[in-house]
Amino acid sequence: MLEKIEGIIISEKTYSETSKIIDIITKKYGKISVLAKGAKTLKSKVRSSSTKLTLGCFNIVYKEGKLSSLVDIDVINFYKNIKKDIIKISYASYILELVEQVIKQNMSDELYDNLLAALNKIEDGLDPLVITNILELKCLNYLGVMPVIDACIKCGSTNIITISSDAGGYLCRNCRTRETIVDERTVKLIRMFYYVDMNKISKLDISSKVKEEINYFLSCYYDRYTGLYLKSKSLIEKLSKVGGVC
Repeated sequence: MLEKIEGIIISEKTYSETSKIIDIITKKYGKISVLAKGAKTLKSKVRSSSTKLTLGCFNIVYKEGKLSSLVDIDVINFYKNIKKDIIKISYASYILELVEQVIKQNMSDELYDNLLAALNKIEDGLDPLVITNILELKCLNYLGVMPVIDACIKCGSTNIITISSDAGGYLCRNCRTRETIVDERTVKLIRMFYYVDMNKISKLDISSKVKEEINYFLSCYYDRYTGLYLKSKSLIEKLSKVGGVC
């Protein structure tokens, strides 16, 4: 059955000398695999558009649970700014790999929309680390391991002074033991990151210290609670040194 499905290409692999298989995250079906026949030939009309990190409307012969076939692509966004910057492409690749893993456990329209919003903001020039952290925090809810960020995880107090991956969320002054106290803005932004609509973000004014604290907490939290191993994360770690509290 011929269908037009919006989605974004997350990977491509060789199928034959002239063809390839592309994996697409879609809002309608989650992740699907599609055969792009002849896409590697110079004359193919989908040669340039059937590449990783292309958002489009894919006209395909859809086969549920099987390999679908590509007819053509109406490109929505090539993400040109991301593709010409090694740092941006590293974060974008990580985002795609992260969402690919998350949808195995929980796929929703909101998750798909958040993925596109994150990529669009990085494409527009917003800080890729901050945008990635926002998406990471939102993804924890779909993974079922959301930290407690509305009150102290131990007593329910709202007099928060730090956040701990060991404890699993916010800690107040009375419940904190040996955990390092983070910047007050770090505490506020972590909660804001979860509730913010990424589409409405127009600028980001966050100090390096606060960004490092948020990113380090999320890295520790993901390692401790999600069980995910994402190959693309290692490239980001090589490109930027991260410090903070765990």
